Amino acid sequence: MNAAKDSTRTHTGEGGPGPVVVLFDGVCNLCNGWVNWAIDRDPRARILFLPQQTPAGAALLADAGLGDVPLSTIVAIHGGRALVRSAAILAVARALDGPWPRLATACRAVPAPLRDLVYRSIASIRYGVFGRSASCRVPTPALACHFLDPDDILAARSVAGFVGGKTVPV
Repeated sequence: MNAAKDSTRTHTGEGGPGPVVVLFDGVCNLCNGWVNWAIDRDPRARILFLPQQTPAGAALLADAGLGDVPLSTIVAIHGGRALVRSAAILAVARALDGPWPRLATACRAVPAPLRDLVYRSIASIRYGVFGRSASCRVPTPALACHFLDPDDILAARSVAGFVGGKTVPV
């Protein structure tokens, strides 16, 4: 089942109903490893992933007013609201099972500029240390429920809470 086709999922974490849609650098090995790590801690598929380099990823970035965001910036969209860098990472952590929501709450005590400084430092060396793939990852059938269809722009907009390029309340 493709997650984009099943927009009836609910997310019970902080921020209200609906999945957290994560736009990530699909050729970054560090990013792909982090996506795998998050999937392992999200058995109910409350987080849906989409590479930024895909048609649907580019459309969601444009809808969020982030069309010129660098690939080094992770974006999380929840209920039509876009979060970037460390705030996006914390939004994902709040949606995971286990101790991660509590850790995310504790990390919010660290000022966002300091969290983002650490994020940017890691992002700036990610290719040099971890490398990159020649193309975006293609999920296996077993993991497809954790990913949005990279070519289905309308479904991605619906799941992310965007209609006609505008944010909508969920």
